[in-house]
Amino acid sequence: MPPPGVRLARVLVCASVGLLAACGADEAADLFPGDGLEADVVDGVDAGEDTATDAGDSDVGDVGGEDADPDGTEVLPDVVEVPETDPMPTRLRRLGAEQWDHIIHDVFGEDIVVPPLPEAEVNVGGLLSVGASEAGFSPRGVEALESIAFTIAEQVARSPEAWGPWFDCDGTLEAGCIEAGLPALGAQLWRRPLTTDEVDTIVGIAAAAREALESEESALEYALATLLQSPNFAWRSEMRAADDGDTFDGYSLAARLSFFLWDSVPDAELLRAAAAGELDTTEGLVAQAERMLDDPRARRGLATFVTQWLHLYELDALTKDPMLFEQYSTLLGPDAREETLRVFESFVFDEPRDYRQIMTTRRTFLNPRLAALYGLPTPNPDGFAEVLLPESTPRRGLLGHAGFLALHAHAVTSSVTLRGAAVREILLCQTIPPPPVDVDTSIPEPSGDTPTLRDRVAEHLENPACAGCHNLTDPIGLGLENYDGIGRYRDFDSSSGEPYPIDASGELDGAAFDGALELGAVIAEHRDFPRCLAQMLTRHATGQVETFSDRDAIDALATNFAARGYLVRPVILDIVASPMFRLAGAPL
Repeated sequence: MPPPGVRLARVLVCASVGLLAACGADEAADLFPGDGLEADVVDGVDAGEDTATDAGDSDVGDVGGEDADPDGTEVLPDVVEVPETDPMPTRLRRLGAEQWDHIIHDVFGEDIVVPPLPEAEVNVGGLLSVGASEAGFSPRGVEALESIAFTIAEQVARSPEAWGPWFDCDGTLEAGCIEAGLPALGAQLWRRPLTTDEVDTIVGIAAAAREALESEESALEYALATLLQSPNFAWRSEMRAADDGDTFDGYSLAARLSFFLWDSVPDAELLRAAAAGELDTTEGLVAQAERMLDDPRARRGLATFVTQWLHLYELDALTKDPMLFEQYSTLLGPDAREETLRVFESFVFDEPRDYRQIMTTRRTFLNPRLAALYGLPTPNPDGFAEVLLPESTPRRGLLGHAGFLALHAHAVTSSVTLRGAAVREILLCQTIPPPPVDVDTSIPEPSGDTPTLRDRVAEHLENPACAGCHNLTDPIGLGLENYDGIGRYRDFDSSSGEPYPIDASGELDGAAFDGALELGAVIAEHRDFPRCLAQMLTRHATGQVETFSDRDAIDALATNFAARGYLVRPVILDIVASPMFRLAGAPL
């Protein structure tokens, strides 16, 4: 059995000549020895030496490329320049519900309650941040926007702690200090300085409210409500520096950067840098990005991206049949979402590691409900704690998370098709064509000849109309059949009424695996896995789906991702420095 580095080298060579499926790959090695019985609580009592090194993780971090050293150590490629492409067109993008929350809390404090936006968000290219350019407001939504703006404004006007940072009023609102503070507050909310006419209009509204209602609070309330329901706040508009130029102006770059990294408006320092022209150079832009990634808000920005990319927002409405799944509760979805977000945060910020190991790591974060679902002792009775799963665990990495497993399953059963499609479309950024309109795509019910799910999948694939797509998904999904519809581990398939041992073997693009652990290692070694992250981060940063002409730029970002050891922070900075982020096309 060749070492992982040699196996990956074979896959890469085959892929480079377009023969991946034909070349195949050696069966995965047994990378998971050991017989531990309990998970260690990291940084807690009885956490052993393994907690410091993540021992027991797959050695995918040492996976070599085609030029691996004889000792198996990976030789990283050289950093390449990201080529220029045709500038993406500038678009209007509507703020989403989470962005409203983030902005209001950043500007006025966490105590302000933000009512939910009634308008649905749109998923385009796998991200709500891309769909924002295709979302709008209905007439009812415009009315709701006014109500939301006044609800927020009323809370702020009645809270010195909320308005205090913006108005030098010594704890009591006064006419002069309100007018003096509105330009700075408006610039923060609108992400650019207000024009003289805009300031005059808002100051006039404050004065009219003061006169009509005889209240300084009302003056601030109406001025703030005007700022919040303006299209200048509710929509993100990005402007070119000149009518005939192809670069964004400084304030547009500031907003682009802040929404990418923080999912919120620029802070005072970023607006200052924009005004000073510091964002007009790549070096100045990257310097600000470095500063912002060190800010706690960057963790929230990462969570926003991961939530959209992995569709974790759907877990908030996760529904399963409680008669079939006794451990299901309405809290399972939010708990599972938190587990995945904490793991990503750890990989990017707390202990930066090779991103590919997220498919094979034994480290995760569990609360009592998830620990019970996973058959483990409670790590922390009061909430989440980081744990190191036992070496003998059948559960590792992202594929072992209840969120991934339960989300890509039916309400009453698991689903090899949904899970296989999620691997290809979400984790590898591959495209699966939709089924023909007039074809029944459901897998046959159990029968005497087909008692197991694998038998029924084989029968289903005999239909030529189904085989084309299901051959892309079902052999992958079968590798996760040891997990039921809520992610609980099982050894037997009882769907036919009789328990049959589960055969979780399968293949992914020519690489064979047996079970979820080996499937996770195969995905980690797949060349599309890290490239997909670079591609989706670029979509999130630009708010657009790349075109065919952008392919070389995405390839260069993926190459640099590898060159920097598959660490996520450097690829984020590479995206910020790339022409795809900095250059502006004509408005669309």
